[in-house]
Amino acid sequence: MSTGKVLLGVIAGVATGAALGVLLAPAKGSETRDKISARGKDYTDSVKDKFDKVKESLSDKFKKDKGYGPAVE
Repeated sequence: MSTGKVLLGVIAGVATGAALGVLLAPAKGSETRDKISARGKDYTDSVKDKFDKVKESLSDKFKKDKGYGPAVE
């Protein structure tokens, strides 16, 4: 299975879950929107942190392989 299909499936699942959560939520709409917004921000921050770690790791590996800096192991 390709990565694109997996990513599309994950996005569709998240969207479906969010829609069902809004429809079935016992809280007022404004409270629910605030909760969704907060969770979205937390998720976005988490993804950014992971991306930065991967980027830094790849950069360190590139520098090590090219002999530009100290070996990071």
